[in-house]
Amino acid sequence: MSATAIAPPPRRVRAALLVIGDEILSGRTQETNLRTLAQFLGPLGVSLAEARVVADDPVAIKSAVRALASAYDYVFTTGGIGPTHDDITADAIAAAFDAALDEHPEALALLGAHYAEQDFTPARRRMARLPHGARLIRNKVSTAPGFMVRNVFVLAGVPMVMRAMLEEIAPWIEGGAVTHAIEIRGPRAREGLIAAPLEAIAKARPNLSFGSYPYYADGDFGACVVARGTDLAELTEARAAVEAMFRDLGVTIVV
Repeated sequence: MSATAIAPPPRRVRAALLVIGDEILSGRTQETNLRTLAQFLGPLGVSLAEARVVADDPVAIKSAVRALASAYDYVFTTGGIGPTHDDITADAIAAAFDAALDEHPEALALLGAHYAEQDFTPARRRMARLPHGARLIRNKVSTAPGFMVRNVFVLAGVPMVMRAMLEEIAPWIEGGAVTHAIEIRGPRAREGLIAAPLEAIAKARPNLSFGSYPYYADGDFGACVVARGTDLAELTEARAAVEAMFRDLGVTIVV
């Protein structure tokens, strides 16, 4: 009888987000794309492990892209791919990978078909400039494309457009183990009260990550414990342990 082969566990795939734009750092524009990206990647088996924000500075963008691309399976950038002088992401990405910046024939055709001849200004034509060898990411909202170079996806900063681009690239993502999460809410529980027993629960389960998050709403307060991991059986056992912790402390759990 031959031994049954045991399949290796799915690999862990990690990604980073690079948010580009002076308007984010100045506070003029609220960043919302991080949450969208994390929620998009999770079901695909990709964990968002880091996020950075940099100004519209070519050296800063180039440095960040190089560092993140070498550290993670995928990198996503948002912002800086429009028609104005401060939209320098394509130039910085090209510099990061020592690539020439060319007019992409397909991007040029898409933009040319979208704008009337008199409206297809040099500034708008500028959006067809992509690093040599880039793969086009179509944009069904406003036509101007994003692009992919190596393991870097370059997306628009406008949330609606960014979401449309994510829909386009979903089939391109090769994910790994999907991370699941459980949540246990303990009304009137204080973090100082649960800190020690929760630490013991976490130390006994190194394959899972645990977080404690206080909440305050309508005069009520409490602590919400969240556990994340790829093994559903481990998470089920962790839920039981956290619920037992709350009960031992006299806290009624909210299901």
